[in-house]
Amino acid sequence: MAKIIIYPDSTLQKKLCERPSSSLVDISTISKIFRKVEKDGDQALIELTRKYDRVNLKKIIIGKNELKKLSRRTPKELRNAMQLAYKNIFNFHYKTFENNTAIIKQADGVRAWKKKAPISPVGLYIPGGRAPLFSTVLMLAIPASIAGCKDVVVCTPPNREGTLHPAIAFALDLCGIQTAYLCGGVQAVAAMALGTQSVPRVHKIFGPGNAWVTAAKQYALIQGRVSIDLPAGPSEVLVIADDRANPSWVAADLLSQCEHGPESQSVMLTTSLNLAKSVSHEAKTQLSVLGIHSPAQISWKNSRLIVLKNLQECFDFSNRYAPEHLILHMSGASTFVHNVWNAGSVFIGPYSTEPLGDYITGPNHTLPTSGYAAAWSGVTVESFVKTISFQEISKKGIHYLGPYAITMAEAEGLHAHAKAIQIRLENL
Repeated sequence: MAKIIIYPDSTLQKKLCERPSSSLVDISTISKIFRKVEKDGDQALIELTRKYDRVNLKKIIIGKNELKKLSRRTPKELRNAMQLAYKNIFNFHYKTFENNTAIIKQADGVRAWKKKAPISPVGLYIPGGRAPLFSTVLMLAIPASIAGCKDVVVCTPPNREGTLHPAIAFALDLCGIQTAYLCGGVQAVAAMALGTQSVPRVHKIFGPGNAWVTAAKQYALIQGRVSIDLPAGPSEVLVIADDRANPSWVAADLLSQCEHGPESQSVMLTTSLNLAKSVSHEAKTQLSVLGIHSPAQISWKNSRLIVLKNLQECFDFSNRYAPEHLILHMSGASTFVHNVWNAGSVFIGPYSTEPLGDYITGPNHTLPTSGYAAAWSGVTVESFVKTISFQEISKKGIHYLGPYAITMAEAEGLHAHAKAIQIRLENL
């Protein structure tokens, strides 16, 4: 039986916000399962289903015809209820997608709507190992401010003098942020996820970083400590260029991303072997100007110039690669944007070089890397807000919808759900 708690003080309220703990997941077991599935594919799924679910699978896929056959076994009353649910759910999401402030009338006496609320506190990780990325302060702090985040925690590695680079300090001041925390790498992510004597704990962590920072953010996420913006690891660019492209411009675009660090990668796709050869030559010339100590000298070795049969193959490859940055360096580039499905940010035409996007064009440069652009978006104002849905049901509304919902609840075996509705219907 639940306890009745009256007028809890702040300490108790904090305690009440804690969730019931469950047995900790063994991360090593998860790792073993991933490795097994990677090695054995479907056979692993069959064996693991037998082990954990105690079901001997004969197949993994249920096709269209079998699905239809199974669906016909659903009772008509339940089908009707689910069809109404589908209509209302579709109606709500579709219309609020068009207009986020819409109040949706699902039926007489049933209203639904949503509002956006800022996440606070949020943590901003500003890289500073190889270079003071003050531009990242602007890219993250500005949308946080627009979203209405009141508490913004900034962590960034200290410079050799044990303080901030002046440009980072200016960017922070420009954005109205009055405090920064001098820590970087995995420990900075841990500090924001867990909180320390100095660094406040946050609800969501933003910002790019190296592979260690990305792994730390993902670890914090799966541990249930915080939410994160996206997996943002080593930078990358993919250029699709036709035979009219300027090879020196393409080479410069590729090397600009190589400059971010030795783990960065640049890829060019083209239908022209001559262009590929010219870009390779130009890159060699430009690397000599950058000097032997430039990170681009190392990461250029990870880069690829790929010649494909036609532009459609180029776009198919690009969508599979899901690049952080995609440059369409071709004639009539804007007519090809409909071919782009997976990319963090797209730069259209020969003058749309990616470094302009890093600094000044406006769209965010904090973008998903390593193929995550297939499922993740770059940072926007909406990244700093959460959506809260609201529902208001009157007597007339529950009288209409209640019986359908009871049918669905009982079909799922959730009788307390059904009772919560039925008890109201009995008192209308």
